Amino acid sequence: MSYFCAIMDRVTDTPGRLLRLLSLLQTPREWPGSELAERLGVSPRTIRRDVERLRDLGYPVEASMGATGGYRLVAGTAVPPLLLEDDEAVAIAVGLRAAAGHAVEGIDEASVRALAKLEQVLPSRLRRRVAVLGAATVPLVTGDAATVDPAHLTALAGAIANRERLRFGYRNGEGEPTRRHVEPHRLVAASRRWYLLAFDVEREDWRVFRLDRLRDPLPTGARFAPREPPADPAEYLTGRFHSLQPTYRTVATLRAPAEEVVRAWGGVVGEVQPLDERTCLLRSRSDTLEWLAFRLTALGCEFEVHEPPELAEHLRALAARASRAAEGV
Repeated sequence: MSYFCAIMDRVTDTPGRLLRLLSLLQTPREWPGSELAERLGVSPRTIRRDVERLRDLGYPVEASMGATGGYRLVAGTAVPPLLLEDDEAVAIAVGLRAAAGHAVEGIDEASVRALAKLEQVLPSRLRRRVAVLGAATVPLVTGDAATVDPAHLTALAGAIANRERLRFGYRNGEGEPTRRHVEPHRLVAASRRWYLLAFDVEREDWRVFRLDRLRDPLPTGARFAPREPPADPAEYLTGRFHSLQPTYRTVATLRAPAEEVVRAWGGVVGEVQPLDERTCLLRSRSDTLEWLAFRLTALGCEFEVHEPPELAEHLRALAARASRAAEGV
């Protein structure tokens, strides 16, 4: 039950009923007047009066006529009070904590301000749930994050929702500037970067664009019929990453218990075979040399690579580079 609704259910006066009505109208659907009247235990005439009161207070409630007509809250000039269910409030608080470290320019400070406002009004039981989740979660922060203008994210998301073609400037991997005309399909956040999966109209093929290389996105007003992408956006993006770099499977002996390795790598580890209580054999899934080397060294245990030889050579080069870096310390 919503912590707002729990309070409002005990209130029978007009202000309490208006808040309850506003809470219902904030769900993304159209409400028949008869259903609202049943939910609130009042007459359809009272619902009509309450809707007029909300309009007088500045809330843009739209009404449609006919047998399937009803009321819905549309976008206005101000953000109305959000009346949230318990799980919704916790989800938003946790999301804001995560966003404070995400690769969107300026969003870290905005997220902290929004989180402070939300936690100020959360009941104590929900503040405890948020605190427990925050204490149990450790973000993985990398140094190669590329920030993105939040206005670009908003413009791209709007074009995707409206099925509207976009034009924008783009700098490719070699740093060459180009102009693109695309049909945007999905935004994908991966490895602390944002990507746009879109159909390039002039090249007549699907493309992936890094948002930190994108400039001045401009919706053209031209609508398009949605195309079927070659794969799920996340899978397609992963495939594109792998198509640009060779991938390998590694076989390695790890000086760590098998259960610790599985727990550290989660569901992406591959096959882990216990050899004894303190040693296991890893047969990994396919990935790049850089990622395999990072995951192995991040385990914090001794290990021996049996294959591929390319990974062993890559690790030797990393070790030599690290040794040279430490010589002056």
